[in-house]
This record gives sequence, structure tokens and C-alpha cells, in this order.
Amino acid sequence: MFRLIGRSGRDLCDQSMFPTRRDVLRVGASGMLGISLPTLLQLQSAQGSDGGGAPGWNRAKRMIMVYLQGGPSHIDLWDPKENVPDKVRSVFKPISTKIPGIQFTENLPKLSQVNDKFTMIRSMSYTPNGLFNHTAAIYQMMTGYTTDKVSPSGQLEPPSPKDFPNFGSNIIRLRPADEPMLPFVMLPRPLQESNVVGKGGAAGFLGKAFDPYTLYPEGDDMDLNKMDKINVSDLQLRPEVFAVRLKRRAHLRDLINAQMPTINAAVENQQLDEYFDQALSLVVSGKAREAFDLSQESEMLREAYGRNTFGQSCLLARRLIEAGTRVVEVIWPKVANSDNHSWDHHVDLSKRMKNQSAPMLDAGLSTLVEDLEQRGLLEDTLVVAVGEFGRSPERGVSTSGNGNSDDGRDHWPYCYTSVLAGAGIKRGYVHGASDKTASSPVDKPVHPAQLLATIYHAFGIDPETIVYNHLNQPRELVKAQAVTELFA
Repeated sequence: MFRLIGRSGRDLCDQSMFPTRRDVLRVGASGMLGISLPTLLQLQSAQGSDGGGAPGWNRAKRMIMVYLQGGPSHIDLWDPKENVPDKVRSVFKPISTKIPGIQFTENLPKLSQVNDKFTMIRSMSYTPNGLFNHTAAIYQMMTGYTTDKVSPSGQLEPPSPKDFPNFGSNIIRLRPADEPMLPFVMLPRPLQESNVVGKGGAAGFLGKAFDPYTLYPEGDDMDLNKMDKINVSDLQLRPEVFAVRLKRRAHLRDLINAQMPTINAAVENQQLDEYFDQALSLVVSGKAREAFDLSQESEMLREAYGRNTFGQSCLLARRLIEAGTRVVEVIWPKVANSDNHSWDHHVDLSKRMKNQSAPMLDAGLSTLVEDLEQRGLLEDTLVVAVGEFGRSPERGVSTSGNGNSDDGRDHWPYCYTSVLAGAGIKRGYVHGASDKTASSPVDKPVHPAQLLATIYHAFGIDPETIVYNHLNQPRELVKAQAVTELFA
């Protein structure tokens, strides 16, 4: 049986050298099939270029994740049901959409007119392992793995360097940015439930080099104008330091390095020159600094996105990917387990959703899709909008130990909806279906891990690619297969 000899995957820079579990099995079986190792690697290289001919392979060059932290009610947004008991039926009226036979609620009038440009998965579903609190579900959605430690209250331990990496960290490691631009940006607030902040939002065992650049403007969650307070001073040259002087310093560093072969050899595997040059290019070019300047956009477009934190974050996400950022994660600007425009509608759903959360989502997401389309960016930009779960079909019941009023719904991971657009995703398509009360899928269920596998697939990354954790143990990016039916 053949063995692949070499350094562990955590030390490799070339993504083509990362083995997958499938590769290892192929090598083991190749002797019995009379195939030599060089022939096998040649076949692997040929297959990797097109993903075996699977639809959607390597169509995405960049991505915007619109993360609806808090768990929006699918029944009250884009999967309303009729002829059901009053406790199940949404208080909001159903409306027609661009797709015949598909209805949204009156909360999404703008999205109903652009749903011919995106795919809906109405069969997102998973069975929770233990308590299905927000943080555990967020961690699963962002990493593809479930957490090991959950306290009796349902809260998790704080973020740890031992955590599995956020999918964005995996993407920028395997598909590095090819522009002098921030590769991975998260805004306008961290992932959070109560006092657990940032779980699932960092690079974890990949190391801090692959953490996102976090843009969290000052102001609390109810400050809807906080995006006007963006401060990116760390991306700006100090007034007394000109680009020419900085370049001279870089040249001086090169001269010193040339006289220090011993030190260079000692840090050979650290890629210090590469990281220094990337940082230098980023600051000197000013590209990132300009991308964060929302004032360059017209007032009409800013109004269309919505003059609030979410809308302006979506607009900024478009500016960032247009400038060369690989992955942007727009986190819903209100923490889970809170009130007002949070999606965590245990109480006052009819008022809070209609007047606060839904209008922001409707304007921001619909304008983002249209804006990307008009600029020719939707062709190779993947947009995903999803939360950690949906809400209970029946109002006023407790499914997670939380109290719920007659005008509230509890956590529900068994069935909910996500939206995907761009990068080869089908247009005007509805994947799967929920049952008559939106309680569970009746067709084509999709697990969150499968959604992540689909994202990796869109970037030309095999979901079973092996990475090495903090103990140097091999782990798949995600233990799931891509849902290729979502691609045209």
C-alpha cells in the first residue's frame, strides 16, 4: 500500500498539495488496481481542475455571507403557510413573488421582486445535539462542526485557539487573495449570544494569521448610524510617513536580510517576507482605506440599501469585494438573546419584525443582489443569507427552555430557509420544501454542513480537504458533500 510522505498539511502553502480523505483511500487502493502513484497524482491534478465536471465547481472568486444572527422566523418571512391553525399561521399577509406559486409575507416586498435572481433552500434542517442555543448553532454554521462543551445553561465556553476555523479562514488560506487587499473582513459586530462573544468567528487552530479583519464601529446596537463612525486608522499612513520612506525602509530590511543568512534560514518556513510585503502593499496602496469610504457612494444608492447599520454594512461588503476582498461576513447588527431589531423573536414578533428587522433585511439584501448584478459582480460573487435556525411553527410554546409569549416563536433547527445567489447558483429556484406547518422538510433536506460544503465547492475547494488541528491531527474542512443541484 502506498503512503504519502511529506510535511503535515498545516505547513503547506500550495492548496493542491492538501490531501483529501478520498485521495488517501485512492492511494491505498491503487496498488490493487495496477495504477502507479505518478499516474494517480496526474489523474488527481486533471480532476481537480474542474471538480470532476460537477456543476458550480470553482465559479466563486469572492463571497458575501449575510449572517442573520438570532434565527429569523421562516414562516413570517419567506415560507408562509395557509390553511393551518391560528397558532401556526403568520400574522402577516402572504404576497406573490416573481416566481409563480411562491409566496413571501408582506414583510419582504422588495425581495419578492428579485427572487428570480436567487435560490431559496426551504429545507435547511438539522437535529440539535443537546441544547440548541444560539452559540452552539452559530459555531456549527460557521465551522461545520458541533461543539464539545456546553454548560447547563446552554452557553458555551469562550472562543479558544483550539476551535475549528471559521469557513472564511479556510477559504483565504486555500484561496489567498490576489490583490493588495484585506482578504477576510467581518462587520459590523461580532457573533454573540449574551456574554459569549466571537465563538466560531475566528481562525481557531489555523492561527491568527487567518483571522478576519474585524470592523466594529463604536456605538451600541441601537445606534443605526454607527457605520458613519468607521475608523480604519491602522490602514492609514501616519502624516509624517510618506510611501517613499516606507519603501526605503523595506529596501533597508532587504539589505539587512541579505547579510543574515543564518537568521533567514531559521525563519524560512515562517514566510515573513511574504507577510511583510502583503502588509506593506496594503498600507501603501490605500486600496483598503478607499474601500471603507462609504461617502464615495451616491445618496440614492445609500438610501436604497437602507440608512441603518445593516444596510450600510451590505453596501460596504459590496465595496470590499469589488476592491479585492475574498470573503466578507456581514453579521446581523443585533446580538442574539436581545430585543428590538434582533431576530430572536420570543416576544413582540408582530411589532418588532414588521417595524424593525424585516424592513432592514428587505432593503439591504434586495439592493445588494441588484447592485452586484448591475455591476457585473454577481457572475462570480457568491451571496449566502442564512441564520443558525428558524423559529417554532407554533407561537407561544417553549422548545429551548426560553419563555415565549403568544406573540413569539422559539428556536427551531428542524426546518428553516436560506438564500443563495451568484457564482453559478440557479436563478428563480426553490430547493426542497417544508411540510404544511413548516415544521420539517418533506423534500431534499440540507444540513448546515452541506451548505458549507457547497460554499467550498463553489471556490474550487474539495470539502474533504484535510487540515491539521492544534494537535497536528488531520481533519476534513467539513464532513459533508456539496449540494450541486443548487448550481445551474
